[in-house]
Amino acid sequence: MLRVGLTGGIASGKSAVGKMFVELGCHLIDADRIVHELFEPGQAVNKAVVDAFGPRVLGAGGAIDRKILGEIVFGDEAERKTLNSLVHPTTIQRQKDWLNRLESEEPGAVGIVEAALMVESGTYKNYDKVIVVVCSPEAQRRRLRTRSNLSEEQIAARIAAQMPLEEKARFADFVIDTSGTPESTRAQVEAVNSRLQALAAGTSDTRRS
Repeated sequence: MLRVGLTGGIASGKSAVGKMFVELGCHLIDADRIVHELFEPGQAVNKAVVDAFGPRVLGAGGAIDRKILGEIVFGDEAERKTLNSLVHPTTIQRQKDWLNRLESEEPGAVGIVEAALMVESGTYKNYDKVIVVVCSPEAQRRRLRTRSNLSEEQIAARIAAQMPLEEKARFADFVIDTSGTPESTRAQVEAVNSRLQALAAGTSDTRRS
């Protein structure tokens, strides 16, 4: 099985790209969805986050309120590192478990893990191939503005908290630029998918060095 990492910056379009890969026959797990589950009441990570940041981060139903938490960590690097140390180990383990199950069920599959901080955390080394999704700064800000109620200052803080896209792209085997039309993005995804499927079907040693 080919293990693929899919990453990019906030609002770079990686989720849309991930959906396209699934439509083309790949399998995908989204780290952000795992975190949503870990933030639910009764989860050990939920308790650890509340212990670290206090009950102010809880929503009405007992789940972690990601908006409140975001306000805390995006403005403070030390707080952000604390949060990552609480969330990443369990998230990474669940990704590994999913990949192992997929490999046992479908040895010739392309299994994609979508995660925003793959390069920053160093877990990109766990994958045979890495895809980095990029876009223009203007497109990134416009998408954040459209999908959220964030101020320009908050948008700038969230972008600044992550590794610049051009730097992240240096770690990629494949770069997909979503600045253009959906059709342009789709064509890039189809081209990369053809390469991935060929590797999954015919290459026994694709692990990154």
